[in-house]
Amino acid sequence: MKATEATNRNFHKAARLLGLDSRVVQQLITPYREIKVECTLMRDDGTLATFSGFRVQHDNSRGPMKGGIRYHPDVDPDEVNALASLMTWKTAVVNLPYGGAKGGIACDPAALSEHELQRLTRAFVQKIHDLIGPQSDIPAPDMGTGPQTMGWIVDEYSKFHGWSPGVVTGKPLELGGSLGRDAATGRGLLFAAECLFEDLGRKVSDFTYAVQGFGNVGSWVARLLHAAGGKVIAVSDVGGAVRNPAGLDVPALYEFAVANKRIAGFPGGDAMPASGLLAEPCDVLVPAALGGVLTKETAGNVRARFILEGANHPADPEADDIFAQKGIVVLPDIYANAGGVTVSYFEWVQNVQQFYWDEPKVNAELRTAMRTAYTHLKATAKQFGCDLRTAAFALGISRVARATALRGV
Repeated sequence: MKATEATNRNFHKAARLLGLDSRVVQQLITPYREIKVECTLMRDDGTLATFSGFRVQHDNSRGPMKGGIRYHPDVDPDEVNALASLMTWKTAVVNLPYGGAKGGIACDPAALSEHELQRLTRAFVQKIHDLIGPQSDIPAPDMGTGPQTMGWIVDEYSKFHGWSPGVVTGKPLELGGSLGRDAATGRGLLFAAECLFEDLGRKVSDFTYAVQGFGNVGSWVARLLHAAGGKVIAVSDVGGAVRNPAGLDVPALYEFAVANKRIAGFPGGDAMPASGLLAEPCDVLVPAALGGVLTKETAGNVRARFILEGANHPADPEADDIFAQKGIVVLPDIYANAGGVTVSYFEWVQNVQQFYWDEPKVNAELRTAMRTAYTHLKATAKQFGCDLRTAAFALGISRVARATALRGV
């Protein structure tokens, strides 16, 4: 199922619960602006290469638009549209004064040198600089990008508009980044899990975990769950997976992965195919890699009791139907992984005020935001008698619809 189709199906399900007029539905679902640009790059060997860059600005009714920029070969208009829409609902679920956007360049960053990536990034900014900005659209890192990419964007954008650290978030600290931003998505997942388990009278340390993906999100959530007493029994990355039913030494696994650029070969567990991670027996499955991995074909193999969504759009609606039949509780992405955009908001606030916070304050404010959002999510699920994903969409959509109505046509 295409990403946009899956996202729109979840949207329409929640819109029906809310009883929204068809004209309002059309207004909310239609992107504010879609951008496609040509990015020409002079390669290190003197040849020219051309890449397509995308930015979809979905909604700005609640404030500046916000969303990551990813560098990946599979970046296309369908994926970017779906992720921009999800950002609109995600920022509303955690009640940030933002709308949604998403962007990217269809490229393989592993096949480009650092100099080539810098030139490509600057070429992209040159094409879209007049359409982004601290009060209009604020990019952030995503798959294939990171703090260094954001640093290049700040510098290139500032050539046109003057020094503007608030044009992106996820920057290096030296350029106005925020302490705690690197761990934010993983820490938000931990706080979300704490809320869910407290409702059951349980703790994070009562469960076993399997984490799909060991990039920024997966590695951080694995380390934080481990530090909180949770038993991480399986982890995968693109090259393989490792498991240990007695519990992996996650700090040692992280050091191994940093040193070797992979987890395959880690001596503290047994090797297994990466494709087997989703079916690994555990209490909590944490998909923290690419979207669309939980489908009607794979969902039936899941043997977890809970799914904590670290990736964006990891599950199709058809997979959700199977999870409901099996009694698997899903903590949806547009709430569970909102820690990243929440701390991005804190970074933007610090840039605007030119007053910077220490890390304990960042983490405390994130915890408060995630717990408050969970309270509203739970109340919405109770109001409509629905699952948590539908409740999250209903909560986000209702807030965006209200803001849209108040601003007028």
